[in-house]
Amino acid sequence: MDQLDKELQTAFEQLNRERQQQLLDFARFLLDQQGPLERVISEPEQIPRPQQESVVAAMKRLNRTYPMLDKQHLLNEASSLMAEHMLQGRAAVEVIDELEAVFSKYYKRLKES
Repeated sequence: MDQLDKELQTAFEQLNRERQQQLLDFARFLLDQQGPLERVISEPEQIPRPQQESVVAAMKRLNRTYPMLDKQHLLNEASSLMAEHMLQGRAAVEVIDELEAVFSKYYKRLKES
């Protein structure tokens, strides 16, 4: 999240509910006035994978690597893989490999859309 996003979120959180709704309505108005923009999708940040990494640490690294992804879309697959590791004892290295593939797949889909 960049500085502008942080400032906007902080300001939004300090407003009462009525003012938050007004700000949201105004933002929607501005979007309508602006018209469609070509979406620019940033490249993933290259964060090297440590030799010894837990599945939870890998998820944090992948979230930082792919900040442009809407995590809700890939959460189902990622949580299933994490559950396989935690509940079924699947090797962390295998799960992390698959998590990286899931994040990469969703990034490629985003770029293609």
